Amino acid sequence: VDHLRGMSKAVKRLVEAGLVLGVHQNQDDLRYSRITLQDGQLYLHVLQHQPSPPTHAHTIQEMELSSSRVFLDLTWPGSTRGRLHIQLNTDTSLARQFMLLCTGQHPSGSSFLNTKLLEVTKKGEPGECVRGGDYQYNNGRGGQPLLAHQRYQKYQESGSAGAVWSWSVPWRSYSAQFVISTRDRTDRDKWSNVFGEVVSGLDVVRAAVNHSDITEVTVVDCGVVLTL
Repeated sequence: VDHLRGMSKAVKRLVEAGLVLGVHQNQDDLRYSRITLQDGQLYLHVLQHQPSPPTHAHTIQEMELSSSRVFLDLTWPGSTRGRLHIQLNTDTSLARQFMLLCTGQHPSGSSFLNTKLLEVTKKGEPGECVRGGDYQYNNGRGGQPLLAHQRYQKYQESGSAGAVWSWSVPWRSYSAQFVISTRDRTDRDKWSNVFGEVVSGLDVVRAAVNHSDITEVTVVDCGVVLTL
């Protein structure tokens, strides 16, 4: 990120033209990440394989991430692409795992890219929420943890719309799947295993929940919002 702080007009033009890429190399595996500038925010997009960088591209090797904010881009038939920003509590292993699945930096290359939302719970009622994140099978049967989780790590609880949490306890199967709450709870209970919060774009998730078939809602891009 230090390469891009206080960027000159020339560097800014390169970023806007899509000619600045992050590079991640793991043994013989070489992947590239687009870096874009939109509405004054700098975005590092999910790593993807490509034979070679574009002609005249400038690459930044092994970028160190100092941000705890990620983004997901959602789309579905009849909609335009919408983006949500999620602030993560990176003191928790579930948040660090979520970050890896937004960037694709895990050695397996696993990410949320092209995964679909899976299920809406309590649609139209208090406590409404939507589940997604099956990076393995995309049908709700996958989402094995990528990290070793501490069995008794303390997580926040929340009953508010915008909470991002895991529907499975962290050390069990499917804990990479996530849930986003779209309506406040009105009972006294709260969601557990909360590791993040939607800070913008909750309206995008609510619109997705109202689509006739939630499984048509797809994550078409994801990544990190870089701190300048």
